[in-house]
Amino acid sequence: MSEMITADLVDLDLSAESKEAAARALAERMVAKGRVTDLDGFLADVAAREAQMPTGLDGGIGIPHCRSEHVTEPTLAFGRSAAGIDFGAADGPADLIFLIAAPAGADDAHLTILSSLARQLMNSEFTDALRGVSDAETAAALVRGDVTPAEAAEGAAAAGASAGDASAAEATDTATAPAAASAGAAAGSTTTETPEAEAPEERPFRIVAVTSCPTGIAHTYMAAESLENAGREAGVEVTVETQGSAGFTRLDPAVIAAADGVVFAHDVPVREKDRFAGKPTVDVGVKAGINRPAELITEVRAKAERGEKTAPAGATGTPVDRAGDSTEGYGTKLRKWLMSGVSYMVPFVAAGGLLIALGFAIGGWTVNKAPSVMDHFVWTQSDSWGALLFQIGGMAFNFLVPVLAGYIAYGMADRPGLVPGFVGGAISLSINAGFLGGLAAGLIAGGVVLAIQRVRIPAAMRGIMPVVVIPLISSAVVGFLMFVVIGKPIAAAQKGMTDWLNGLTGANAVLLGALLGLMMCFDLGGPVNKVAYTFATAGIAVASPSDSAMKIMAAVMAAGMVPPLAMALATTVRGKLFTPAERENGKAAWVLGASFISEGAIPFAAADPLRVIPSAMVGGAVTGSLSMMFDATLRAPHGGIFVVPLIGNPFFYLVAIAAGVCASTALVVLLKGMRKPAQGTPAAGSAESAAPGEKGSKQPVAA
Repeated sequence: MSEMITADLVDLDLSAESKEAAARALAERMVAKGRVTDLDGFLADVAAREAQMPTGLDGGIGIPHCRSEHVTEPTLAFGRSAAGIDFGAADGPADLIFLIAAPAGADDAHLTILSSLARQLMNSEFTDALRGVSDAETAAALVRGDVTPAEAAEGAAAAGASAGDASAAEATDTATAPAAASAGAAAGSTTTETPEAEAPEERPFRIVAVTSCPTGIAHTYMAAESLENAGREAGVEVTVETQGSAGFTRLDPAVIAAADGVVFAHDVPVREKDRFAGKPTVDVGVKAGINRPAELITEVRAKAERGEKTAPAGATGTPVDRAGDSTEGYGTKLRKWLMSGVSYMVPFVAAGGLLIALGFAIGGWTVNKAPSVMDHFVWTQSDSWGALLFQIGGMAFNFLVPVLAGYIAYGMADRPGLVPGFVGGAISLSINAGFLGGLAAGLIAGGVVLAIQRVRIPAAMRGIMPVVVIPLISSAVVGFLMFVVIGKPIAAAQKGMTDWLNGLTGANAVLLGALLGLMMCFDLGGPVNKVAYTFATAGIAVASPSDSAMKIMAAVMAAGMVPPLAMALATTVRGKLFTPAERENGKAAWVLGASFISEGAIPFAAADPLRVIPSAMVGGAVTGSLSMMFDATLRAPHGGIFVVPLIGNPFFYLVAIAAGVCASTALVVLLKGMRKPAQGTPAAGSAESAAPGEKGSKQPVAA
C-alpha cells in the first residue's frame, strides 16, 4: 500500500483563516495526489462530520476527518498555521491541523495506522517536534513514524547550524531542551514507579474503559491514549477497548471481572455493554475522555469507595444517554428518548410511504380497494403491480407505531425495553390510540423496565432476568395499562385531534401551515424539525389518510426544502456576501434542497445563525401557509421534487416553494448586506471582501 502521507501532503505555512478554508487547502493536495476524486463531495462529507461534533482538541490540535466514497485510499494531510484556526476547542485555535480521509470501506491495516497517529497526538514530544520541524519531508516522516521526535528535533537543529544561522540553532537547542528534560523526567518517573508497581502488598486500582466516536477514526483512539496516560500518572491500571472503524477486540472477561471500575467515553452505543454491568461506572462523551481523563479516573474511584454500582442489566447507560455529562436534565433525556424512537421509525415511514405513493401512481386512486395480491395478481396488468406496491407499503406502515414505542423504550432501558415497547405499540395500534398511544407506550415500557432493574435480586436469578423475567413482567404491566387504564383516553384524544385537523379550513389551515413551516426551518433537522415531520408522517401512516393529513404532509415537505434552496440561490446571486467555502456549499445545497434534506443549510446557519435561521423561518412560514392555501396534497413522506407527479396541485405547490425560497433569499441577502465588516476588514463588495468575510460570517456582528 502507498504511503499515507508524503511531503506533497504537508503545508508548513498554512495561510487559511477558517476551518473550511483549511480543509479545502489540504484536500486540494489530496486531489492533486489522486487520493480524492471529488473535492466538493469530499468537503461536504467533512462538513457533515464537523456538524456532528467539533474536531478541535485542547493543545492546539484540529483533526477534521470523515469516511467518504470520494476517497480512493486512506490519506492524511498535515498543515501548520502560524495564526491558528478555530476548530471549536475550549482552549482556543489550533495550529496543528490533520485532515484524515478514509474510504467508505477502508481496510483494517490503514485504520490501524490512523489510530496510531491519533494516539501520538496525545504525546507532547510528538506535537512539539511537529511545531519545530523545518521541512515538509521531515514532517511527513515524523507523522509516518519513520523518524522519532528526538531525531526530528536534531535534524531541525542541524539544518539551522549548516545554514550558519546561530540564533536559529540556539532557538532550536532551547526548544529541544524542554523535550529532553521531559523525556528524562518521564524516564525518571518510570524508574520511580517501577518499585510501586512491583510491590506485592499494594494492588493498584484497576479500570476498564470503552472509547468510541461516530467516525471511529480519531477521537476513539485519542481518548484511549489520554485515559491510559492519566492512569499511569495516577498509579491506576487502565485497560481500554477501542470500538473504532476497524472493529474491536473484546476485553478479556477476566480483565473485566478483576476491574474495580468502568469508564465509558463514547458518542455511539457501547457494543455488548452488559459485560460491564454491576461495577462503578462513569458514562461520558468521547471528548471528555480526551480533555479530562484524570477527572474521570478520580470520579470512578470515588464511586467505588462509596460502593455505587450499575444495575445488573446496565440500567444507568442507555443507547441515547451518550453525549456530555451524566448530570443532564430530564428534559434533555426525554428529548433523546423520543428522538431515538423517531429515528428508527423514519425509515419505515419513507419506505412505506413511497411504496404506497407509487402504488397510487401506477394503479390509480382506487388501488386501496384492490383485493389481496395473494389471490389476485396478473403479471401483465399495471393495476396488479400498483396493488402489490400499495399492499407492501401498507405492511411497512403497520410497523410504525410499534417501532416508535419499542425504540423509545430501547433508548431508555436498552435491549430489555424492546419487548414491552413493541407490545405496547401494537396494543396502541389495535385500540386506535395511534401515534400518541405509541409515545405513551414507549415511555411507560422504558419506565417499567428501569423500575424492575433497580430491584435487588439473588445472583442465581440474574441470568434469566433479561430473557424471561423482565420481558414477562414488563409486557404484562404495559399491556394492562394500555388496555385498561390509559388506552381509551389516549384513543379519544387521538380521534379528537384527527377530527380537528379534518375540520381545518381557510385561515386556520393557513396558520397551521405557517406554524409547521416555522418549525421545519427552526433547527434544520433537529428536534423541533423532527417533531413537525413526525406529526405530518403520523397523519398519512394509514391506508386511507384524510385529505387534511395529506395537506399537512405537503406543507411540511415544501417548507423543509426552502432553507437549503434559499442559501443556494443567495450564494448564486450575491456570492460576495459569502465565504468561498459557503459558495461551494451552496452548489451542493441545490441538490440537497431539491431532495428535501433540510440539513443542507446547516453550514450556513452554523456560521451566521442570527441572520440565516430567521431568514429560513420566514421563507418556511410563507411556503407552508401557501401550500395549505393552495390545497396541495402529498401521499409520500419524502422525495422532494422527485415525487412532484404524486402531489395534488403540483404547479401551485412549486409556486409555494418558489415564493418561500425568494423570501428567504431576499431577507438573508438584506441582513448580510447590512452587516458591518470587522475592523480592518474590507467592505462587502470590495475586491478583497470574499476571503476576509469569513471572519465576519463566524462572528454575529451587529447589523
